[in-house]
This record gives sequence, C-alpha cells and structure tokens, in this order.
Amino acid sequence: MIRVTCAIIIWEGKVFAARRQVTARHALKWEFPGGKVETGESDRECLERELKEELDLQVTVGAGLTPVHHCYEDFTIVLVPFVCTSKNPKYTLKEHIAAGWFTVAELSLLDWADADRKVLEKVKTLLS
Repeated sequence: MIRVTCAIIIWEGKVFAARRQVTARHALKWEFPGGKVETGESDRECLERELKEELDLQVTVGAGLTPVHHCYEDFTIVLVPFVCTSKNPKYTLKEHIAAGWFTVAELSLLDWADADRKVLEKVKTLLS
C-alpha cells in the first residue's frame, strides 16, 4: 500500500486542481496535487515538499481530512487529504500539463483520477 498526500488548496473561495501529463499513470486525469510520502517524513512535510517541487507553490497546511483508501488495478493507495490555504495564487507547472483555480461546481466537471474523485466528495461537503 502506498501512502500519498494531497492538498485541497483554497484561495478566494476557489480550489486548486492539476491535470496529469499524458505520460503519467492515470494520464490526463485531474487531481488534487501532492505525492508519495518518503521514509522519515511526515504527511505534512511530504505535502509541503511535493507542492514546492511540482508547482513552486507555498501553502499553509491546515486540517487533515479522513484518508481515502482506493484499489487501482495494480496497486492500492491511502490518499491523505489536507485542507490548505495559499496567500498567492501563482504557480509554475513542472509535473502537470494544466492546472487552475476552480469553483466547486467547476470541479465537478473535470475528469478526475478515481481516488481523487472520492476526495472531491469530501471537498463538496466541506465547502457547501
């Protein structure tokens, strides 16, 4: 089982989402950004590191939400979401092909990776 963090980043009432590259596993699917927890690092440290590496985005990591367990065809993940805030909406795409700030209604229109779709349901509840 792989432990992965993800960020529900909120800025001025909108939520950040990123689209995976065509060569990535789950190509072209949208996700809440984050990544695999490395040995010796906390979930929060992982999230801060991944967001800086992949998006050059600094956030304040807030409350954790209930982790999501999801079985893909060839692996299982525990996706650990955190509600985050950003003081600056600017980002630099380094690992994704697209990204943006979306209303909750707009998030529902995106083609999500399966595990992230489960997190999206939590986001809808949180922000409604």
